[in-house]
Amino acid sequence: MTTLDPKLIQNLVCPLTKTQLVYNKENQELVSQVAGLAYPIKKGIPIMLIDEARITDPDQVRCLAPELLS
Repeated sequence: MTTLDPKLIQNLVCPLTKTQLVYNKENQELVSQVAGLAYPIKKGIPIMLIDEARITDPDQVRCLAPELLS
């Protein structure tokens, strides 16, 4: 399991909301609590694509980007 550099995490924001992300080391993802999305980290590289994100809160996504639920 790879640990991300804290400086990198501080500089990354959610591509949808432009808000701070929370690093979930156990699941290897960066979570946008505002957007209700979790961006995966694969081989130590954050995949910051909305289409690749896991939905963590469908209600938040429905408000911000309903097309992701289709």
